[in-house]
Amino acid sequence: MPLARPVVLGNWKMNGLKADGLALVGRLAARAAHPSGTLGVFPPATLIGPVAQRLSASRILVGGQDCHQAESGAYTGSISAAMLADAGATAVLVGHSERRHGLGEDDALIKAKAEAALAQGLLVVLCIGETEAEYLAGERDLVLTRQLDHGLPEGATPENLVVAYEPVWAIGTGRTPSLDEISETHSRLRGLMAERLTGGAEVALLYGGSVKAENAADIMSLEAVDGALVGGASLDADGFWSIYTAGGGA
Repeated sequence: MPLARPVVLGNWKMNGLKADGLALVGRLAARAAHPSGTLGVFPPATLIGPVAQRLSASRILVGGQDCHQAESGAYTGSISAAMLADAGATAVLVGHSERRHGLGEDDALIKAKAEAALAQGLLVVLCIGETEAEYLAGERDLVLTRQLDHGLPEGATPENLVVAYEPVWAIGTGRTPSLDEISETHSRLRGLMAERLTGGAEVALLYGGSVKAENAADIMSLEAVDGALVGGASLDADGFWSIYTAGGGA
């Protein structure tokens, strides 16, 4: 079965020590032991084990923020998909813009990471999005089509794949596309997914990029938007829960 909607995932990025992270998920768990949709947190790698243990009695997903494409080897500082699963993760982000543009990861590498994650039974959250220069040049659709054509992993299904559209120029800036732009982009992505995967129209499509409690209801009310990938706002349990309930979760 495809993931229950809304799908709301929180990317903590490089934030949180053990006490902070456990306190945060403790507050979430008290509210969402049995969420009606899909709720997930993606803490830094150091916290995956403790957070997964704390959430073991709940249905809140725990994911990694990245994985290496190899199963093991001489890759100092890297974490394999198997290691994530062993630590308690059930999902992983791949292709986040901060890795695409900050660390130079290309579509081929992102696809390899996604396939490594699928091989370990992890849910893959594939992040795609255009830069401000590409947006202003009218290249958004070309960029998103390329990222899907070259980044979709073999073996992807509506059960093991989520696609998150995050315009790079909106991440952490407080700026967001208009609701019409978000709706248009997600509708186009829905069509692209339907053409590329069996059952692709059922893959959850999330919007990310300065999602907060104040705009979450409007964004997630759009027919083509299945949820949100939340950054900084996911570091506050009350705010993150407000985003989840704004999308219809409980």
